[in-house]
Amino acid sequence: MIQIPRVGAPDEPLLEGWTVLAELAAVTSRIRLATLCTAVGYRNPAHLAKIAASVDLISRGRLTLGIGAGFFEDEYRQYGWEFPPRPATRIRQMEEAIQLILKMWTEPRTTFHGRYFHVEDAIPEPKPAQKPRPPVMIAGASEQMTLRAVARLADACNFVDGDITEIRHKLAVLRGHCDAVGRDYDTIEKTRIQPWLLARDDAAVAAKRERLAAASGPLRGFVGTAPQAIDLVGQHKDAGIELLISADRRNDVESRELFASDVMPHFA
Repeated sequence: MIQIPRVGAPDEPLLEGWTVLAELAAVTSRIRLATLCTAVGYRNPAHLAKIAASVDLISRGRLTLGIGAGFFEDEYRQYGWEFPPRPATRIRQMEEAIQLILKMWTEPRTTFHGRYFHVEDAIPEPKPAQKPRPPVMIAGASEQMTLRAVARLADACNFVDGDITEIRHKLAVLRGHCDAVGRDYDTIEKTRIQPWLLARDDAAVAAKRERLAAASGPLRGFVGTAPQAIDLVGQHKDAGIELLISADRRNDVESRELFASDVMPHFA
């Protein structure tokens, strides 16, 4: 999966995600493509269904729709999008948007009268390449609403924050929601995104931490050696995480090289 994360300061140039996915779809043949994630308020969901179907067709069926309730109020304000202040409202909007998108992907014509979104006899053609439809990944970990939405509507979930103990707890909550709605917990792909910063030994880790923190502020995510990373990846695997996604916010070549050469072979 290719993930283009927000990097650096708010005014640092950042390409538009769906435009990048369309370009990647055209020049790659195997990698899976997703936004992680598209906030529900950034696009009309009927239009998003059309955009996503187009990317899925260009990629010949390699799209996962990554969607979330949205949280970055400053960006909403900058672009003139309405930002509902209550997280519960944004989560309900996300649920309704997913319901509409799924209908657009699978029905010859779609009429939808929701609380937040409406379409009237829409013709959503062409349909996505994947049948019956592309998978949907919901990003977020609200226990009472977001994880319940995952159990009802999603093919995958994604966690951002929290240590391994919190991840285990969230997955147990998700399992409970699945049981409540009669969903097979094992049919949901469990994923995690976090930054990974690696160096060859403890002294190199300390030096890199000090240098990068001085240049661009506090470091988030994993910072350590390859053996420590192997241990943490193993803990995630044991907890039930099936896909770990690297959010490379520091453009650190050594971290990528060490992850590929020293960490990934242990889990191939």
